Amino acid sequence: MNPIQEYFYRIEEPERSSLLFIREKILESDRVNITETLSFGMPFFKYKKKMLCYFYYSKKYGKYYVSFYHGDRLDYPELIQDGRKKFKILLLDMEKDLPITLILDIIENVKKYIK
Repeated sequence: MNPIQEYFYRIEEPERSSLLFIREKILESDRVNITETLSFGMPFFKYKKKMLCYFYYSKKYGKYYVSFYHGDRLDYPELIQDGRKKFKILLLDMEKDLPITLILDIIENVKKYIK
């Protein structure tokens, strides 16, 4: 099992399946330019080898989230900056439908700021 698989294996259900589903959709959205790595102990997605977004768990909110690089340049009311300089986060409520369309839309906007 590789380190990325181990990260997801340690997460309880239903969060594990939800995060794996989001992961799959992110990777499928651009099979050529989006890659995945483990950085700082968490799954990190890169676009053309530059930071794009990552998954993490917020103890403050008690939820997993997707954090988007260049989030400071984005204007989505669903995103929270919460003192971060370059990133904004999207909290994931596992009890509701996953916001796949929103996540992919945000990713497309972040790509515009990656050179």
